[in-house]
Amino acid sequence: MTHIQAKWLEDPAVQHVCDVLTKGGAEVYFVGGCVRNALLGAPVSDLDLSTNVPPQRVMALAEGAGIKAIPTGIDHGTVTLVHRGTPYEITTFRRDVATDGRRAVVAFADRIEEDAARRDFTMNALYARPDGGLVDPLNGLPDLRARLVRFIGSAAQRIREDYLRSLRYFRFHAWYGNPDAGFDPDALSAIAENLDGIGSLSRERVGSEVLKLLAAPNPAPAIAVMRQIGLLPLILPGSDDRALGPLVHLESGRSANPLCRLAALGGDAPWEALRLSKAQAADVRLLRAAAEGTDGPAALAYHHGATTARNVTMLRSALFEVPVAPDLEAEITKGAAAVFPLSAKDLMPNLQGPALGAALKSLQKDWIKSGFVLDRDALLKRLL
Repeated sequence: MTHIQAKWLEDPAVQHVCDVLTKGGAEVYFVGGCVRNALLGAPVSDLDLSTNVPPQRVMALAEGAGIKAIPTGIDHGTVTLVHRGTPYEITTFRRDVATDGRRAVVAFADRIEEDAARRDFTMNALYARPDGGLVDPLNGLPDLRARLVRFIGSAAQRIREDYLRSLRYFRFHAWYGNPDAGFDPDALSAIAENLDGIGSLSRERVGSEVLKLLAAPNPAPAIAVMRQIGLLPLILPGSDDRALGPLVHLESGRSANPLCRLAALGGDAPWEALRLSKAQAADVRLLRAAAEGTDGPAALAYHHGATTARNVTMLRSALFEVPVAPDLEAEITKGAAAVFPLSAKDLMPNLQGPALGAALKSLQKDWIKSGFVLDRDALLKRLL
């Protein structure tokens, strides 16, 4: 039997939670992302568990052992146990009773095979016992090892259960798929045949999924296929992915910025199409506007900081197919450290109100154009 090896599995706190449930007669399995990522050697952020007992029993066992139990989604079989400050989401085995493309009506199930069958991809239907022993009800391990993102059963049926799975397919391929193996033809065919359902999804759900996709190491191949089958223009009208690949290449060795990548795609107000937060929308607008502007790296760094200046410069290079200046980092460092040598009081009382603001703005422009070399006296002489 295959066993997973992971530090979190050896954590005494994790094992205590499992012991409380198993000693109370429950079967307990880790499931989904934590198992998948442990097998891939990828980071694990959340621990999700599945059990054969109802949520009320899970809560009773936890509370009897002094573990805080929160009925976060008890109607759907989910409770959250908090032990030593760490949350553990425990969900009772479920099967779908009815679906409408956005949400499912579920019933509790007795068998792990039923629980596995309602999941999206074979690589997400992997379970592990508390001792690390792998349980693979749908033979998903070979797909995971081959990094093949494949729908469970009928791809079309899985998609019609929740149309967001079309986007999830591309997100998972970008993160976990084998780039050399390409995309599963059955999956692409099913997604293309069910595009009409995308309009039923909330823009918030779509936006969250798109940003997760754009945070992948290289989302460009997935985005290109989304365009080819007609999915990209549905969620980002007017977008163009030609600059995304070059931007990813320029980012090599740096942390991915999904908002910068979204700015590269452009489109008709993507912040509205994806219902971004106000802060995210402001970032995307700034990145795109600055990339289409004329400020150099030093001026960008002075106005917006080093990180934004770097992102804008790479975005501009990708959008307009121009090389990045060899002195980029030196210019950014200079601009980020620059301090304007004048303040309002230097121009008072001779200037007041709007005239004062206009003069300061004009002198600041001159100072930036000079490469930040004009000092206070040189700038003041320009007012004479």
